[in-house]
Parts: sequence; structure tokens; C-alpha cells
Amino acid sequence: MMETATVPVSTIKRGGRPDGEGSVQVQMDPSLKIGTAKVFAVYGKGGIGKSTTSSNLSVAFSKMGKRVLQIGCDPKHDSTFTLTKKLMPTVIDALEAVDFHAEELRLEDFVFKGYNGVMCVEAGGPPAGTGCGGYVVGQTVKLLKEHHLLEDTDVVIFDVLGDVVCGGFAAPLQHADRALIVTANDFDSIFAMNRIVQAIGAKSKNYNVRLGGVIANRSDATDQIDKFNAVTGLKTMAHFPMLDEIRRSRLSKSTLFELEATPAVKAVQDEYMRLAAALWLGGDPLPAVPMKDRDIFDLLGFD
Repeated sequence: MMETATVPVSTIKRGGRPDGEGSVQVQMDPSLKIGTAKVFAVYGKGGIGKSTTSSNLSVAFSKMGKRVLQIGCDPKHDSTFTLTKKLMPTVIDALEAVDFHAEELRLEDFVFKGYNGVMCVEAGGPPAGTGCGGYVVGQTVKLLKEHHLLEDTDVVIFDVLGDVVCGGFAAPLQHADRALIVTANDFDSIFAMNRIVQAIGAKSKNYNVRLGGVIANRSDATDQIDKFNAVTGLKTMAHFPMLDEIRRSRLSKSTLFELEATPAVKAVQDEYMRLAAALWLGGDPLPAVPMKDRDIFDLLGFD
């Protein structure tokens, strides 16, 4: 039986409230909980560095001795290549190879070991404009549970594509404990972050996910992020500057932990280790309140 289905929102009720307003949603089978692992979903504007952040955070957790699973949720299937050193087949690829007879799949058909033991999965997705990414995320979690991989995992990181624009893209929020938002110190990134805060707020009414915090990326200054955080109630958990070594790590198909530990690189490695330690310890969720679009326009910028 399929784990997810796309149905009108008017038919979905939890606690007397619909899961989404006036939209089509992907509903999670409540019997398919991930389990005891700490689950993080990494969101942010397209191209902001979510995959770089996710992969290096995965390595940081692994260096703490944690068993880590990273799930890429983008049809580009490029979330984990710095861990595996090449683009790996996706769950969709694996399913197509067995004519979608999921019972014929082996774990090694879609789960691959990356740097420092991080387990890597690329969910993949339908061709553009032809299907729902949320369905693919649901099928991926179902397969991982059927093969008992999640029972041996301490940390699961969902690396989610681009901006939240539909219920499908928000599907990882149904599984996550905390959502992390990657942003730069600019208007477009912060505007996208505000939409993500709205999506997390909507999902938190029916699921356990809560806001974990903000990761400032590719930014030497954080003044605009600080303005937004002060108004909405968000908090910056980590700050990664505009550093060419970060760009070059992607081009060399490596994580930052594999580069020569120059002072600049060592500082970034230490920041990832500090972030992983803070996330593992946990903390109170952030009750952030999103802003109106025009209010953001008035807030950001120079006096």
C-alpha cells in the first residue's frame, strides 16, 4: 500500500484542523515514523548552500561518533556528492530499474556510504512539472524503514530543494523534529526565509516539527539577518563567511573536513562541530512569527 497520497486538503483533518489551507497536500502515513533518531530538515533559498551545509553538518555529527543518514530531496540528486565523490543513483532510479516493484530492491541499490561513514540517499524526483516531490520523500522513508536502516541511525538530515512552494516540498517537515533555515545577508534570501517560517508554522499545527534556528551562510556581515531575527523571534545558530575554500570544496567534490586545515578552514570546521553539538543537545523551539511581505521590504536595507 502506498505511503502517501495526494488528496484535496478539505479531506485531511488532524485535531479538527486541515493540513494546509486551500491547497493540495501530501499526507504522511502516521504509522511510518522515523523512530528515535534526531531528524533535521534543512531549508533555504535555491542556491544558498543547503547541500554544502547539510553535508558538512553530517560529517560533523559523524565525527561526534553519531550514525548519520543524509537524504537529498532534490531531483538534481547533488546533495551528497561531496560525501560519495560522484552523483549517486536515486530512489526513483532504483525503483524504475525493478519496474517499481519495491520488494525487489536491496538496501545497496539506493543507500551508499560516504565520507567518514555517513550514509547517503538521493530521493530524486519526477521530471519538472510532472509530479510531486513529496510522494518521493514518502516512498524513500518507507523503503528505509522496511530495510531497518532507520533503526541504526542517530541523526537524519533532509536536504530540501529550494523555496517552499507546495505541500510536496514541505513533506520532510512531516518527519523532522527541527527545521533549520540557511540564508545569506540579503533581501532575496531573507524573503525566502520568511516563506519557510510560514510553512513551518503551518506544519507545526499537525506535526512535531518546530523551528530550530538560522544558519547564516556566504555572508561576512549579518546585519540584515539580525534585523529580521529581532522582529520574528528567530536566532542565528551558526555563521559561515564568504570563503573561497567553501566554493572550492564543492568543485573538488570534498567536504570541508577533507581540506587542508588552514586557519580559515579550521575556523569553519570548528563552527560546524559547534553547530552539531548544539543541535544534538537540543533546545527550546523558536516560536517565530513571520512578517508580511511589505513589512520585510520596509525593514531591510540601509537607513
